[in-house]
Amino acid sequence: MYRLTTRTRAGTVTAIIVPLFLVAALALPAVASRGVIQDLFFILTMLTLAQIWNLLAGYGGLVSVGQQAFVGIGAYAMFASVILLGWNPVLAIPLGALAALVLAVPTAFFAFRLQGAYFAIGTWVIAEVTRLLVAQWKALGGGTGTSLPREATSSILGTDAVRALFGVREAAARDVMAYWLALALVVAVTGGIYWLLRSRLGLALAAVRDNVDTAQSVGVDTARLRWAVFLIAAAATGLTGALIFLQTARISPSAAFAVTDWTANVIFIVVIGGIGTIEGPILGVLVFFALRSALADYGSWYLMTLGLIAVVVMLFAPKGLWGLIASRKGLHLFPVRRRLTGPKIEGGI
Repeated sequence: MYRLTTRTRAGTVTAIIVPLFLVAALALPAVASRGVIQDLFFILTMLTLAQIWNLLAGYGGLVSVGQQAFVGIGAYAMFASVILLGWNPVLAIPLGALAALVLAVPTAFFAFRLQGAYFAIGTWVIAEVTRLLVAQWKALGGGTGTSLPREATSSILGTDAVRALFGVREAAARDVMAYWLALALVVAVTGGIYWLLRSRLGLALAAVRDNVDTAQSVGVDTARLRWAVFLIAAAATGLTGALIFLQTARISPSAAFAVTDWTANVIFIVVIGGIGTIEGPILGVLVFFALRSALADYGSWYLMTLGLIAVVVMLFAPKGLWGLIASRKGLHLFPVRRRLTGPKIEGGI
């Protein structure tokens, strides 16, 4: 009897290890220093942004270089609700997703009329226009930015419980709370993308990425699918942006809409790790963090080194480091490729 499956031995092992890893990650603040928690927060939030961009470009064929628009607008929406409306910062984070979703509608309406490099440039232009408009928002500090009020940071939801649980100071408790939220977010985003890619919608998305005309010829509503992916990615990016700037408690247009921090670095992570795979951004963010830690004190040499490494990887491993590993070892931790299995058949579909 023949059947269609995505299961692999490595995937089965991963399904066992991941829950154990998550339990350990939740308990880590009990033994880890504040510096380690801050580093892990950075890794988790960058991984979330990388998985989202990988969904857009690696699976949807939408190469956007304007994702910083959604990071920034999500962060500013959170700050506005805290400063102007008096909301608790944690409860204000979902407003970042809503604000990014609202911005994504006119962005998609404009950008989807462009193709290839023009689409990428169009998204960057929209991000720059958004940054300039937000810089005129005097209630939130204008071009110089602002900080969360002291009374807001001291009453962040959950920090009192963290202080009582681990016996840490208020600032460290905020970092732990932000770390837990980042962990939950990266699990939700990665799990959601994995579920999507294993569904019929994932097949349709891959068809759109590979050839729009062919996908349309077999009945895929390419326009609706691209709209859905773009809007979902924008909302998730806005949510991540709100969380990032909750942890920093300080915002400015140059920081919130930084193309290097929230788009260029994210693209580097995906390209280095392996675009079009779940595992690629995970490997890529670890490589990026290691390089950042080792070279951050070298100024412009740091950026030049990142660029050189990206060029070398694209030349000698076009599918990224994970693509190289997978092709040589046949290793798939998060398998999405469908295979026909049976008594004498083992083939890919």
